[in-house]
Order: sequence, then structure tokens, then C-alpha cells
Amino acid sequence: MKTWSAVVCVAFVVDTFSRRIVGWSAATVKETVFVLDALEMAVWQRDRDQRPVKPGELIHHSDAGSQYTSFKLAEHLETAGIAASIGSVGDAYDNALMESTVGLYKAELIKPRRPWKTLSQVELATAEWVDWYNHRRLHGEIGHVLPVEYEANYYTELTKPQVTSTI
Repeated sequence: MKTWSAVVCVAFVVDTFSRRIVGWSAATVKETVFVLDALEMAVWQRDRDQRPVKPGELIHHSDAGSQYTSFKLAEHLETAGIAASIGSVGDAYDNALMESTVGLYKAELIKPRRPWKTLSQVELATAEWVDWYNHRRLHGEIGHVLPVEYEANYYTELTKPQVTSTI
């Protein structure tokens, strides 16, 4: 998006199960480092939630932009034990969840509040929007509940003792 001072790019990491945004980053350059920042935030968030990333359990799906096809990102994903998946070029349906999330971001935050002045202004507003998106916005795809509530319910069910009956 354009600001008065520069063009700002935003990258999100979304959990496809819960629709929760677990990482994001904004920058004035469309380079691998800003994608790595979003990924690192996601890993940090999972550690903070006491749900650390376990090697072999995650897939990082992205479009075929140069920042996602870099050797640096591939090495980082491999080191973290995260499988890489890159969508086909020019196919918005291949990355529909992210296209939808970015569309909501633009419709609910970016377009209504423009003009944007600086990267810092976009970052602050994005942090507030992500908090709202995860903690106060109901999502139809997951039964009209909040992403954080959907995850909490899932982990509660996982930790319930299994009741078995004997006859």
C-alpha cells in the first residue's frame, strides 16, 4: 500500500486450522527479511502460547513471490523443520486463505483509514487490527467463533481424559 513516505508491504502467517494470524510483518522493501520476521513472530507466538513448533508438523504455504522462493527462507524453514509449499504462479485460488485474509485486511483497515503517512502508522494499526481479528472478530469458516477461542477449544478437547467403558 502507498504511504506518504514509501510503499509498505505486509506479510501475514495464518494458521489454516484456526484462521488465527500468528505472525505478521510490515516493511518498505519486499525482501526475504520481512517474510522471515513474520515467520519468527509466528514461531515466537506459538512458544508463548506453550504450543511450540515441532519439526515435521508444519507446512509454510506461500505464493511464488521472490521473497518466498529465496534460499534464505528455504534454509530457515528447513532448520525449523517446517515444510515449504509454494503455490502455482498466477493462481489466486491456490492461496485462497491468504488472499481472503489480505482482502479483509485491506477492506476493514487499509482502505477506510487512508491516507497512510508512515510505515510506523501502518505497523501500529496492523497490530491493533490483528488483535481484533484474532480476539474479537467472529469467523464463519470455523463456526462463528473467534480464532483464539477455536484453538482453545481444540486444545481443551485434546487434553480431556478419554473415557472408556467396559462391559
